[in-house]
Amino acid sequence: MRKKIIAGNWKMNKTPTEAKELISKLKDKCNTDKVDVLFVVPSIDVTTAAECLKGTKIKLGTQNFYFEEKGAYTGEISAKMILDAGAEYVIIGHSERRGIFKEDDAMINKKLIAAHKFGLKPILCCGESLELREKGTYKAFIEGQIKSAFESISKEQALNTVIAYEPIWAIGTGKTATSDEAEEVCKFVRETVKNLYDESVANEIRIQYGGSVNAGNAKELFGKEDIDGGLVGGASLKEEFINIVNY
Repeated sequence: MRKKIIAGNWKMNKTPTEAKELISKLKDKCNTDKVDVLFVVPSIDVTTAAECLKGTKIKLGTQNFYFEEKGAYTGEISAKMILDAGAEYVIIGHSERRGIFKEDDAMINKKLIAAHKFGLKPILCCGESLELREKGTYKAFIEGQIKSAFESISKEQALNTVIAYEPIWAIGTGKTATSDEAEEVCKFVRETVKNLYDESVANEIRIQYGGSVNAGNAKELFGKEDIDGGLVGGASLKEEFINIVNY
């Protein structure tokens, strides 16, 4: 059985001082081995968060990195920096990176390859806009995102990747895909992985749902067969996250 993974994406919130305060409120009640719990923090918070999480089962990630090992890339951080600071996960291809910062499919693929090369555990995001949803072309779009991202990714690397389905129209809007809508797409993503690799990879890979996940809908969403937890935005900045983890 796939173990659920519930990740809180803090986005561009919390200074190191504020991160310490939030973690002190959350960590004891989120410290469980029933699910994998992950705080995905701004890179400047990683060292502080790693220190605060010592002795807990909670894992740590950050939200972005550059695919080169080192060099003249002002403002970027490398996988080695992230790992040395104490994080092990990284989000790749979030819709805000794709939309605001214009990261295309080729960039996402380079980052996924580099994450595995340097030892980071990636959470790969995919998802459609409201326009694509209404046109009915969202599955073809998501299939394209998955196929492009996994180009040159081995079977073993695929098994160490988490996929997060996040419909763009449900991120930070208060709108949430129904549990059936979320399940439909997560199941489709799993079928896409099966077509790229095989049934064993599809059965083992973990697929999260993200998009206004909260304490009120977590149990229903995470109870679906193909939804293996959530990538949680705003609710991860509150004590509500405790109730999501302990859904």
